Amino acid sequence: MPHIGNYFLLRAGEWRYDLGMASHKHPAHEKKALQLRLRKIAGQITAIERMVGEDRDCPEVLTQVVSARKALKAFAELVIHDHLHHCVEGAHDAKEGQRRLRELLTVLQRFVE
Repeated sequence: MPHIGNYFLLRAGEWRYDLGMASHKHPAHEKKALQLRLRKIAGQITAIERMVGEDRDCPEVLTQVVSARKALKAFAELVIHDHLHHCVEGAHDAKEGQRRLRELLTVLQRFVE
């Protein structure tokens, strides 16, 4: 794949920046469950936007924001759990497992900030 530094050419004129993280595919049933959760979260965000447009009371809006944040946090926790069990534990060898664990720790540092 042609590249310049950490940029890789996907298609003519379309470049992707590689953060060094492993790419992988989730099993179909896990992917479907993750997508369903994200659609529900997107629905919550759309509802919050509508509430703001309707000049709903701030406490009502904030209650929905809290609910959306909790749903997004639960989604992230599920992805972390799946990553540990499938990607880190399922690594081809110990070196690959260590690399994937370091990647996860880097992301988790940003997650908890």
